[in-house]
Amino acid sequence: MRRAREQVKIFFIEKKWWTACLCLCLAAAMFYVVNYPAAIGASAASRQLPIYCVQRDQKLVSISFDAAWGNEDTQQLIDILSQYQVPATFFVVGEWVDKYPESVKALHDAGHEVMNHSNTHAHYPQLSASQVVEDLNACNDKIEAVTGVRPTLVRLPYGDYDDNSINAVRSIGMEPIQWDVEAGASKESSWGAMDFGFIQPTVCGGGACMKITHTHPDYSTPDQRRQALQEIKQLCTAILQSQKQASAAQDA
Repeated sequence: MRRAREQVKIFFIEKKWWTACLCLCLAAAMFYVVNYPAAIGASAASRQLPIYCVQRDQKLVSISFDAAWGNEDTQQLIDILSQYQVPATFFVVGEWVDKYPESVKALHDAGHEVMNHSNTHAHYPQLSASQVVEDLNACNDKIEAVTGVRPTLVRLPYGDYDDNSINAVRSIGMEPIQWDVEAGASKESSWGAMDFGFIQPTVCGGGACMKITHTHPDYSTPDQRRQALQEIKQLCTAILQSQKQASAAQDA
């Protein structure tokens, strides 16, 4: 009988330990489930990001051009944008400023923003912070010498960035600008077929930043460039129609 009680006693001790271990495991699992999303959020929040778009209530779009190669179509772009009274931002490479200072001045005189697209179109994640700053300032100096205005915005070459390059940009009071809609190269034209649906609210709310690449003349034919310019006209028309609709809605 005594032996039976001892066996029962041992059984209850083992059950208590098993229950305690189970509770400990459950507590650890609950802690993981509750805190893991917060840890992920904190990690994502700590990553340095450029500006992709800006929260706005209105249906707005910001058009930008990257100029790093030829300038064959620059005056035509200026004329089209002027015709439709659409301002744009031109991100230019320092070497482009060296080659075409008259185009840089024409863009500025026409009322467009002339901003930084690096000095040599290097991959910034491959550079140190001091090298990024040096490259940015070299391009800023060239643009300022032509326009009289020092750039405050930069489009990073290839859209390529990391925390180091973003921190380097902001260390000299500049802001890195990406894009959330892109008219990319395709078989249809040097810029590609454009989807004007971007004028509708995007994930940012009402604002969108559209990037249009100023193509290299060696990579497109004259017919393709003419088609691309026609698409720019269509884009400007769509923007004007959207503005009129917004104005009519406010008056209603």
